[in-house]
Amino acid sequence: MIESRNIIGVVLAGGLSRRMGGGDKGLLPLAGRSMIAEVVARLAPQVSRIVINANGDPSRFAELGLPVAPDTVEGFVGPLAGVLAGLRWTAANVSAVTHVVSVSSDAPLLPPDLVAKLTDAIGEGQGSIAMARSAGELHPVIGLWPVRLADDLDAALRAGLRKVLHWTDRHGTVAVDFPFVPIGDREVDPFFNANTPEELTELRALLASG
Repeated sequence: MIESRNIIGVVLAGGLSRRMGGGDKGLLPLAGRSMIAEVVARLAPQVSRIVINANGDPSRFAELGLPVAPDTVEGFVGPLAGVLAGLRWTAANVSAVTHVVSVSSDAPLLPPDLVAKLTDAIGEGQGSIAMARSAGELHPVIGLWPVRLADDLDAALRAGLRKVLHWTDRHGTVAVDFPFVPIGDREVDPFFNANTPEELTELRALLASG
């Protein structure tokens, strides 16, 4: 069984946010604080420490009081680069930790048993990587990753691999199902993410109704 003290949380905030109009969508306001602050608040009780994956000036995340790890592969090559950054940071700073759990900075409805269910799935020996799924849809950026796979992931990214599942399937991926959650008068996907201004407006309305 993998214990929470052996897991580092990585909040992926290194994307270009093109559909949101650019900038850091995780820093947009939501229910009285930034969206990324809500993500951190939900993830923090489930892991030993949290690191932010982001490129550019790290001071813009200073209010969170968390370390910031930039991509180690240049060129904005996708979410796997953020996962790799988290794996590398963990290996360099918390060598006893065996796993990293990644979440997105724009998905602030994370379930409180996210990490527990992901680790249980790995503990049952079904695969090396656990990935969240809801309504039959996999969420490739929300998963549990062994630190020992960092070198393999680095080599794959530098060889041009970009699709998350193309890499994870090499190592055995287990999908972990999560139910929708009640918010107000709706049942909502716990991994609802705000990629566009319209989705952010919908998210704000959901939280206000709940």
